[in-house]
Amino acid sequence: DIIERKKIEYPNELSQILDLLCSSIGSLSNPSKIADTIRSKKGVKVSANTLKSYLEYLEDAFLFCECKRYDVKGKAYFEYPMKYYCEDIGLRNARTGFRQMEMTHIIENIVYLELLRRRYRVNIGKYENTEIDFVAQKQGEITYFQVTADMTSEETFQREMRPFTNIRDNYPKIVLTLDHFSSGNYDGIQVVNVMDWLLD
Repeated sequence: DIIERKKIEYPNELSQILDLLCSSIGSLSNPSKIADTIRSKKGVKVSANTLKSYLEYLEDAFLFCECKRYDVKGKAYFEYPMKYYCEDIGLRNARTGFRQMEMTHIIENIVYLELLRRRYRVNIGKYENTEIDFVAQKQGEITYFQVTADMTSEETFQREMRPFTNIRDNYPKIVLTLDHFSSGNYDGIQVVNVMDWLLD
């Protein structure tokens, strides 16, 4: 449909972009980086401008969402890098042949879509030298989210908590995880099972 409607001159390049986005949900990227990756891995040459147009077509077709990066401390948006999330994780899995089933990235994608459904304005966050998976804003209020498949190892626990311990405001800070063992309140940071949160 996109090829016919937009009169795509390079359908193979569009297909390569689609494959790359499906395999890299939850990863920071930008048009130049995507073009370089396609060139190095697939030997397909595509300009950053053409690629930017193709990304817009994929968004217009409701296949992907662009999520911009937000500096929490500086209260400003970055033009690049950003993340792309699939509008339908089932279509993404089918496109990849149900390979690359990294649970943290898939859960992150699902949480992103659910936040949009709940009418939040959602960005990926940066606070000094740490990254926050989502900064969700609604009616002047902010909620911070970290997403991980498992929090049972001490290393993962500390990694997911670290960005929140640096933020000095009083907005809610929530870590969503698949495991049930880590749930609780840790100095004001809530750790919640993601399935319970989705059903809430």
